[in-house]
Amino acid sequence: MRKRLPMPSPAVVIGVDSSTQSTKAAFIDAATGEQLAVGRAPHVVTGEAGARESDPEIWWRALCEAVADGLKASGLPARAVTGIAVAGQQHGLVVLDGAGRPLRPALLWNDTRSAPQAAALTDALGGPGAWTERTGSVPVASITASKWQWLRENDPASAADAAGVRLPHDFLTERLAGVAVTDPGDASGSGWYSTATGAYDPELLELLGLDAALLPEVAPTGAARIGTLTGPAAEALGLPAGIAVAAGTGDNMSAAVGLGLGGAGLLDHPALSLGTSGTVFAASRTRPASTALNGFAAADGTYLPLACTLNCTLAVDKVASLLGLDREDAEPGGEAVLLPYLDGERTPDLPTASGLLTGLRHDTTRRQLLGAAYEGAAVTVLRAMDELLAACGLDPRAPEVAARPLRLIGGGARGRMWVETVRRLSGRPLVVPESGELVALGAAALAASAAGGGDPVALATAWQKSGTDRQLPPLERDLETWERVSSVLGRASEPLLTGP
Repeated sequence: MRKRLPMPSPAVVIGVDSSTQSTKAAFIDAATGEQLAVGRAPHVVTGEAGARESDPEIWWRALCEAVADGLKASGLPARAVTGIAVAGQQHGLVVLDGAGRPLRPALLWNDTRSAPQAAALTDALGGPGAWTERTGSVPVASITASKWQWLRENDPASAADAAGVRLPHDFLTERLAGVAVTDPGDASGSGWYSTATGAYDPELLELLGLDAALLPEVAPTGAARIGTLTGPAAEALGLPAGIAVAAGTGDNMSAAVGLGLGGAGLLDHPALSLGTSGTVFAASRTRPASTALNGFAAADGTYLPLACTLNCTLAVDKVASLLGLDREDAEPGGEAVLLPYLDGERTPDLPTASGLLTGLRHDTTRRQLLGAAYEGAAVTVLRAMDELLAACGLDPRAPEVAARPLRLIGGGARGRMWVETVRRLSGRPLVVPESGELVALGAAALAASAAGGGDPVALATAWQKSGTDRQLPPLERDLETWERVSSVLGRASEPLLTGP
């Protein structure tokens, strides 16, 4: 008998999702988009009273562990891997010494201590409109420029000693390829990159006292091949040296690629991510110019208008815990309104806000209070979605716009109560994608583009399997609840939300 030859291994790319809480490394068949394995490793976040920090070295160790875990689970030989790309949590501030080592823990996107610096920077340039015109975004506590200013004032030694300033995904990509490179998408969340010019803004750098030499080069797109895996990185990851490394991007930009949103896919179609934060975004050819939004660049050369609320699944889970209920043990909130702004809020810009509960009655139940927390969080982010659609040049009330499906992603999209609350309050048809790892999938498309060519959005679209996504028809919109929550939100001034 003739001996049967082993089947050749598929060409595989790795898409890395380095989020606030963990790293996930998805091993994707570059030809079909099939997810072969996902490796995981946790992060550590520290801080209280508004502080949120992580040691960047933990991200690197987690990346190595996640890749090793995924490679083992896949059963593939390491030589099958042809490319890698990192998508990281946006806005974090990493300062490096001359050897590329972190000088201190990174300030994360949800660290709200820099709210005073954000307000001062806004005024220093002439107000919100001046910032939107240049960067597409108004400084808030989450924006990296605000954090850099906080560092200059509160840890001047680290700011003075910095030999490099990076975003989280930049730091990891530099460890992979040995070169300091970012992409327009993640750079556009820094506060010192101009979406109008497609480059770092000299006047903003001067305002921030930040030397451009400390910053990474900006690649044309997140799919640009910026180098290859170095020997030391290959040894740490257990992968072949010399495989393609893409520039990578921010997590929201990568999720858009994974959803097929971009120039080679869907434009002006909204997506809502229900995670630690609630994030709504769309890819558009229209450069956003709304002070209520972040007018980011996308990973593929289009724009990514985005609004982010700080309080989403974790805030609602906290309310459930306080009430002694399971997160799914909720019902519509009756007359009660609960704005679960437990960590301050970004949209609307209330960085020192706390939660607000009003409308209690004798017959209000615990399940209704939990339902009210869902409603408060959902209305907040859906109001931001209307702003986003307007920034794309659309009328959110127009029937053809209101009929566009809302793509629902993130951990909350797997929860019955989250899905039904968004469905009821939006009045839109929902699409819940099959893939639960869209950030990693988008990063894999960037890696595949860097390794073999092709538009990453077109690749991700081709990978999508028709008929597998969950399709939910629209419900009649619950305008009564919408108006009740919106009325409280409109009348709740910052002093009321923040207390004495």
